[in-house]
Order: sequence, then C-alpha cells, then structure tokens
Amino acid sequence: MKADNYIKLEFPSRSANEGFARAAAAAFAAQLDPTMEELGDIKTAVSEAVTNCIVHAYPDSLGKISMRLRIIDGDMLEISVKDTGCGIADVARAREPLFTTGGEERSGMGFTIMESFMDSLRVRSRPGKGTTVTMRRAMARRGLRHDD
Repeated sequence: MKADNYIKLEFPSRSANEGFARAAAAAFAAQLDPTMEELGDIKTAVSEAVTNCIVHAYPDSLGKISMRLRIIDGDMLEISVKDTGCGIADVARAREPLFTTGGEERSGMGFTIMESFMDSLRVRSRPGKGTTVTMRRAMARRGLRHDD
C-alpha cells in the first residue's frame, strides 16, 4: 500500500517523550479532520504503545523508540511503534486483558486499550530483538469541502 503522506520519528525511551509522541500523532492526524473523540482515541492508543516500550521493552535502561505514521487511501491512519528491546516471549498471552510483566502498579490493559480505540492492532515481537505494534484507524469522512 502506498502512503499518501507519512512521518517517521525516533526518540529515547524516556517517559517525558510519551507526551511528545501523543502530540506528534495528533498533529499528523489533524490533516484528516478528525473529531475530538477520534483525536483522543489516537492519542490514548499511542500513549499505551509508547508506554509499553518504556516500561516493558527497556525496563532497566534507555533504548530507542521509532514511530511511523502513514495516511493510506486518503482516510486510513496507520501508526507503528517499534522498539529494539527485550521482546515478548508469548504475544498471545501478553494481549490477554490484565496480563502484565510490569509489577503490581501496571494494569495489564495496554494492548486491550489500543485494540478498543483502533480498528486493527497487530503485534510482532521476537525475544531479544524487539517489538513492533501497528495500529490502524479509518477516519470518518465529513462531507465534501468546497472552495468558494
């Protein structure tokens, strides 16, 4: 699939960069004229994906997070968040609600939240190599715009 537009970002796995990733995703998605609800959903899904990288991929060190956003076929937003951290041994189990490797303070709902706010969620991971989370969301078309 050829992208109509895209951006690629790379940043260290510092918790301060989670807010940056949310804002960047919202700014990029703005060209699709999303509703406030759609923007909130996108920001929440990005926040969960980036937080997973920070907490789980690099639990004891700083690492690199890459985020790619693409617009496909005019109204489909695709977001990929990738790390090169420790990876996930059992992706199916990790996607189960309430499962976490992050300790008592973690809810284990990250993948469930991403899935509920996006149209699709794909998780690919290799232990010792990292994880890529790819999410897609079709944006509602809101009538034709006419220039006077």
